[in-house]
Amino acid sequence: MIKKMITIACLAIAFTACKNEKTTEQPTTDGDLSIRFNEMLNNYYEEGLKLNPVQATFAGDNRFNDQFPNPLSDEIINKTKAYYTKYKEELATFDDTMLSDSEKMSKAILKWECDINLEKFNFRTDYFPIDQMWSINLIAGQLASGASAQPFKTVEDYKNWLKRLEGYLKWMASAQEKMKEGIRQGYVLPKSLIAKVLPQLKALTVEDLDAHLFYTPVKNFPEGFSEEEKKQVTKSYSTMVSDKIIPAYKSLHQFMSTAYLDAGRESSGIADIPNGSDFYNYQIKLYTTTNMTADEIHKLGLSEVARISSEMEKVKEQVGYQGDLKSFFEYVRNKKELMPFKEPQQVIDNFNAIHDRMKPQIEKLFDVKPKTPFEVRRTEAFREKSASAEYNPGSLDGTRPGIFYTPIPDATKYNIYSDESLFLHEAIPGHHYQISLTQESEVLPKFRKTLWYSGYGEGWALYSESLGKELGLYTDPYQYFGMLGAEMHRAIRLVVDTGLHSKGWTREQAIQYSLDNEAESEAGITSEIERYMANPGQALSYKIGQLKIIELRAKAKKELGDKFDIRKFHNQVLETGCVPLALLEDKINNWITTVE
Repeated sequence: MIKKMITIACLAIAFTACKNEKTTEQPTTDGDLSIRFNEMLNNYYEEGLKLNPVQATFAGDNRFNDQFPNPLSDEIINKTKAYYTKYKEELATFDDTMLSDSEKMSKAILKWECDINLEKFNFRTDYFPIDQMWSINLIAGQLASGASAQPFKTVEDYKNWLKRLEGYLKWMASAQEKMKEGIRQGYVLPKSLIAKVLPQLKALTVEDLDAHLFYTPVKNFPEGFSEEEKKQVTKSYSTMVSDKIIPAYKSLHQFMSTAYLDAGRESSGIADIPNGSDFYNYQIKLYTTTNMTADEIHKLGLSEVARISSEMEKVKEQVGYQGDLKSFFEYVRNKKELMPFKEPQQVIDNFNAIHDRMKPQIEKLFDVKPKTPFEVRRTEAFREKSASAEYNPGSLDGTRPGIFYTPIPDATKYNIYSDESLFLHEAIPGHHYQISLTQESEVLPKFRKTLWYSGYGEGWALYSESLGKELGLYTDPYQYFGMLGAEMHRAIRLVVDTGLHSKGWTREQAIQYSLDNEAESEAGITSEIERYMANPGQALSYKIGQLKIIELRAKAKKELGDKFDIRKFHNQVLETGCVPLALLEDKINNWITTVE
């Protein structure tokens, strides 16, 4: 999963003009038009950073590090609508016949961006500003730790964060008001999700400054600060945390633990909110970039679950297990040999060892590799219990590494059977290659370097898991079973996400279906199901994207025969950056016709 600050049939018309995008810009028939077009793309990017300065910080652009405009305010909502409307109208003034192939691709992507973001305003997502996994308060916590994108290297950096916190405090107050209105209008989280948010908020009401997350930067001054500077900054941070941050979290916790919890929904699916079914259809389009229906996805999921189950049976027989597949899941979950660690650092070391094992083989599949550094880190304690493994991108200039975060709440219970596939997905060649190569591109316009389409991005990461044997991994049958388990996990998502949000399934039904079909622990499965409840449709993107990339690879290999080069295929997939799946398909189809 990629954490970011944050349609095949339905895109057909927009994409018919998009041909194979070259790695270098082709000249247009009108030089002035090309200049105007690329100026428009750059203006779109720059204005977007001003609307979302936190995203700019994550991209390594530090011009707006002191800003936190409130996305829940009418002012920012109206500015955002005007922003997408303006560029949609301006985009329509450029004739495709006058654009290069690369410019046509950028035009189609930007049209998609404007359309999908404007469509979002049909739904009251502002009534759900906080959940246990995806919301702004969790991102703020990461930044406050001093170990994420917000820099704390100079006195000015420290002052910038204090200014940014003033905006964050306004957001917290707005979030509470929006949730109150949500109660009145019938937009409320399920009780089970509210219960998971409460300890996250409670942890930030602690009055001991030395134990408070938002005080952390003061405990880690860089070298070069004078004693007077340290004294002044410490005083400012003490005042901010004691007088503003802690009271704000106490107020929010008090509200969510009483009135909001009392009003919480008993139902699990998004269909139970006003306009919920239409919202789910929107979420499917947003995350899969397809026009698939919930029923189609549900049936595909059932089919994939059956196919992967048959592969799992073969592994079960290989290791000599005599029971049925469901009991084998339990056996794998509790096999002591698969829980060999005592300390969290041993988990980190194991991922680094996986990287070392695959390095000799990576050249066979990839001839272009990112320059951005990479690290494996433990997920921060304040969010570890509710977090999944995830990748945080490096900065655009490569000075901040890409980071694979893995939660390790109890190292003695950490089961390693899926670690190889997890590393391939979250790290190399998954999210780290895909995102870093996009950010390092010298030919893509800036706005395309920070785009995120889950169907493509998570699809690539899941596809990367299938490369394990080619990379010298999965020699242990339990690790191969881990790969099957990870793929099964994504296939199950197709079933349970659509079940929850379009077929009236309860949280408990979804948990039981997962327990019946995969080897994850009940605690892990429960966290996953609640994740799908908080962000409908996101979980669908992985399998839909993976299947499309596998399909395109098979087609290219069949049609090209001896001319097929897996490294060149991977270049074609990765060099374009994150794109809706229809554009990727069009690009690969045209590439096939040009290979000599």
